[in-house]
Amino acid sequence: MTETNDSVLFHIDEQQVAWLTLNKPQVHNAFDDQIIATLLEHLRAVEANPGVRVLVLRSNGKNFSAGADLAWMRSMAQKNRDENVADAGELGQLMYELDNLRVPTIALVQGAAFGGAVGLAACCDMVLANPSSSFCLSEVKIGLIPAVISPYVVRNMGSRAARRYVLTAERFFAEDAMRHGLVSEITEAPLDDAVQPLLKTLLQNGPHAVAAAKRLVLDVAQRPIDPTVVRDTVERIADIRVSAEGQQGLNAFLNKQAPDWQS
Repeated sequence: MTETNDSVLFHIDEQQVAWLTLNKPQVHNAFDDQIIATLLEHLRAVEANPGVRVLVLRSNGKNFSAGADLAWMRSMAQKNRDENVADAGELGQLMYELDNLRVPTIALVQGAAFGGAVGLAACCDMVLANPSSSFCLSEVKIGLIPAVISPYVVRNMGSRAARRYVLTAERFFAEDAMRHGLVSEITEAPLDDAVQPLLKTLLQNGPHAVAAAKRLVLDVAQRPIDPTVVRDTVERIADIRVSAEGQQGLNAFLNKQAPDWQS
């Protein structure tokens, strides 16, 4: 399955990996309201497709994304507050749905990721980057703030690092990004090649278990460990043990066989 337009490419391969590609290299993959709407459409298609196992978010060209498109930014300056709330709401919805997507998500970041593009990376479960990949929370340079992406950036980087880079708008590179939790892996290899071992590993795992494990991490993160959380985790493991996939996986393991998803 392949869908294309001028700015976004979408393809589901034979392994049921969805590839979502920003495709405006001539403007460094800067995004606007139309691209946000298209990305949301494809994320919802992935969420509704039980066959999809993984989503890879990437871009064509030298840079991952320069963040907001200049023409779109000019249009924001002409809008009133209510119109800006509605406009920013679409970006907020994109970040939320990417962060909560059922399947594992991997961002491949080459070149520069500025502004909202840092938010896209922060919303993915894993981020692969080249040593020269760079990041910048540049909003304060033009009198703005990275408000919509801040929950995801601060969660990943921690408040200490976020305070520095949000306030200074410094450009920082992959090594620092990995040290602060924004990048998962740095590689010299082409990113489309470097992601293949990770995809192979993910595809060896039970698809329903992977979705449930992702939801578990999102739900328990930064919550106090109290009786409610303990009871919730007890019920989750009980539910998945008696599920069809859980039963098959346990029986396959005990009988030294491969479950269906590994065949």
